[in-house]
Amino acid sequence: MNRPIAMVTGASAGFGEAIARRFAQEGWNVIITGRRAERLHALAEELSQTHQTDIYALPFDVRDAKAVEEAIVSLPEEWKTIQILVNNAGLAVGRNTIDSGDLEDWERMIDTNVKGLLYVTRFAVEHMRNAENAHIVNIGSIAGKEVYNGGNVYCATKFAVDALTKAMRVEFLPLGIRVTQISPGAAETEFSMVRFKGDEEKAAKVYEGYKALTAEDIADTLWFAVTRPPHVCLNDIVIMPAAQANSFTFFKN
Repeated sequence: MNRPIAMVTGASAGFGEAIARRFAQEGWNVIITGRRAERLHALAEELSQTHQTDIYALPFDVRDAKAVEEAIVSLPEEWKTIQILVNNAGLAVGRNTIDSGDLEDWERMIDTNVKGLLYVTRFAVEHMRNAENAHIVNIGSIAGKEVYNGGNVYCATKFAVDALTKAMRVEFLPLGIRVTQISPGAAETEFSMVRFKGDEEKAAKVYEGYKALTAEDIADTLWFAVTRPPHVCLNDIVIMPAAQANSFTFFKN
């Protein structure tokens, strides 16, 4: 276990899976977390065999503060020196306006996108204090820069990620921990399927007429950010498909 260690939340699909794959490909040992234990263990087995590196599957729900604490605190000693933490776990649910909003959707987004990020960071940082070139990367969104119709609570949670990233950059500066936010625009992952609660037709329409970002695009961007020299920190990266100008303006064929 003399390789550097990265921890990636929400690694069972989408950005998280692509990011975990990239770290494994580069020879890192990776802690992968998520709610879907079966997927996590399958990914861990695949990556360890393909890339001859160590992958530690750590299933938990970031919304459960006690489960987060227990999982991270109880990591085996050889896994405790986390050099890079990627706070990727997050989701959007529903596109209702506030006056017709689903309270359960609101709670799910707030608990995952804001509280979950805080819980993981709170306990992971304890393992990062002695790591060389420690770095936290928070996956934000263009929705954390601009509000769009029907985005309300999701946008609010991503605005919170933006604020928390800035707070971490200030508060972790004495610890020597760099902090980066990556804010993607439209990316074709499970995101829209989750947002529209499994409605394939609605999800597909989101990506019609243009080339959306891929999960691999985000993984490549993140890898670039975390491999800058120790004196360099890319604070905030906004990345969108060339066909997208902002949260609500697209050029479609």
